[in-house]
Amino acid sequence: MNPKENTDARVLALGDEAFSSRKNRRKKLRVLLEIAALSVLAFALYSLFYSLKSYEPYDRSAVTAGEKDTGFVALSYFGVDQIGDTSTLIGQKQLHKHLGELKRQGFVTVTQQDILDYYQQGKPLPEKSLYLMFEDGRRDTAIFAQPVLEDLNYKASIMSYAENLETMDLKFLKPSELTELVESTFWEQGTNGYRMEYINVFDRYNNYIGEIDPLRFAMLSPYLGRRYNHYLMDYIRDEHGVPKESYGHMSRRISYDYERLRDIYTENFGKVPAAYVHMHGNTGKFANNNAVSAVNEKWIRDLFSMTFNREGYCFNQRNSSLYDLTRMQPQPYWPINHLLMRIKYDINTPIEFCDGGDERLSGWNLLEGAQELEKETYTLTTLPEQHALSEVRDSNGLQDVKLSVNLLGNAFGAQQIFLRSDAQRENYICVELLNNELLVLEKVGNSRRELYRERIPVILGEKIPSVEEDRREVETQENYAFARYATSKEQAQEYYGRAKNREAMPAASVEDGAEAYNHVQSFHRRGNHALKLDLKGDKLTVWLDDKVGPEGITVGDTNRGSIFLGASWQGEAWSQRNLADDVYDAVFEKLKVTTNTGKKDGEEKVLFTTELSGTDKMIFALQETWEKVLFWFLKNA
Repeated sequence: MNPKENTDARVLALGDEAFSSRKNRRKKLRVLLEIAALSVLAFALYSLFYSLKSYEPYDRSAVTAGEKDTGFVALSYFGVDQIGDTSTLIGQKQLHKHLGELKRQGFVTVTQQDILDYYQQGKPLPEKSLYLMFEDGRRDTAIFAQPVLEDLNYKASIMSYAENLETMDLKFLKPSELTELVESTFWEQGTNGYRMEYINVFDRYNNYIGEIDPLRFAMLSPYLGRRYNHYLMDYIRDEHGVPKESYGHMSRRISYDYERLRDIYTENFGKVPAAYVHMHGNTGKFANNNAVSAVNEKWIRDLFSMTFNREGYCFNQRNSSLYDLTRMQPQPYWPINHLLMRIKYDINTPIEFCDGGDERLSGWNLLEGAQELEKETYTLTTLPEQHALSEVRDSNGLQDVKLSVNLLGNAFGAQQIFLRSDAQRENYICVELLNNELLVLEKVGNSRRELYRERIPVILGEKIPSVEEDRREVETQENYAFARYATSKEQAQEYYGRAKNREAMPAASVEDGAEAYNHVQSFHRRGNHALKLDLKGDKLTVWLDDKVGPEGITVGDTNRGSIFLGASWQGEAWSQRNLADDVYDAVFEKLKVTTNTGKKDGEEKVLFTTELSGTDKMIFALQETWEKVLFWFLKNA
């Protein structure tokens, strides 16, 4: 067909009304589809950068004063990130679980104004009131907490350090971003003060370090003890505890921080936040020294409407001062029942524990504490300063067994497995991880004897440093820290030289007969150990992380009995923060109990397990793999 014929055909087609109608319908449909696609894209982009929801406060008109002063609970999270695999930042998923359970149990968030009205005007608060804070003003907190707040219709205060509002550090939110958060309606502003800095710092060998900023503190914290103060808590002192500054200098130094805070917030926001978190609290006043406390108190009352001056407990009532409020700081590793247990015994009000709702819980008989079964993990949470105990149902009558489990509870506390136990636990064999030790006990009647005890690092073949070696390491790292953050090249070279010289000094080892280093560490220290037990007749063998611990221990109790799991809080551990935490969680992952007939492990009959199977196992494995991949990219990107 020649070009002329092609043109003629098109002209004729245009005269065909049916053809034209079909073509116009297609055009209209295509335009509508394009508009719809663009609308979806615009909606997605808007949702990404702007909140589409608004916070809906509780119905204040429906709240009436009752005979009981129900007060309010104050929770303060250090910060939030995607995964939560740090010592301070909680993962987004775990945060949603914490707050979602509080929401389910009827807690509603209250604002700073609600608290002021409660104290100053006597207005009642809802029966379950929650004042929620996120500290340090971190950008990742805003990113990952915002969707949680929107989903639960919760409102929180974002605390920040005034100094960080003017720095170039991208970890921290800047004034324009804080303004956007407040405009979203899910946030209001508070402050942690002007700066985070430490004074009168000593290491664990009582070597005087002096004043350090957060960067040096983060590098040195593994080597510190309990001797240090926050910048506003005391005079700056020398190694003998003698003040290095006069009263006038101390007063001007502390006043400078409050003046700078006032000026920065006023310049950027037109006012100073009403709520202030005084770092660090629990002094009984506003500092460790009366004169310093008086200077702090003067400024606190001048600038702020309320102050959280204590930490550890969460409950505030009218008998508390607006300038001496208390807050609890949930840790990233807390299972949901740890949070609920702490709140329950602070407010002395019934709270339901969360067991996970898994039908497999019928295999357990909880006797004390709280339990949760989630995927392949069974968690026991103790009562405050006490114990938790659970029996594996249908385990009565077992004699020879093999047991394997991953123990994920923190190192300081007790995770216990009782074998061949009678119902009253007057007779049993107990294997436990206790304060970084492996312990095997046996109880027969009123007689309780220790069959084995060893430090976990010794079992695993790790080198145990001597006190001399550890002191050398501490003093070396201190000089490296000051070299890294030195203010001049000459200063850096000086500290680096000191570090190399200290590192080169000889130190007697444990093998040389020197005293072993056995420092009591923080109860925040995480644990992760694989435990295997082989109990047959009068012999017990224990493996820890595939290393043989006690092998072929002779036990006296050869009767049949049940399997119990236990947890116990241990007061020997200490913490540089959250001093009032008196609850412990024993975490049992992939628990499996089999017969012990002498066959290979894979051929023994499974009597009990928390491991998933079938489709559930496949889905769980895929989720685990995805989380590991995501974590790797977040760590290495």
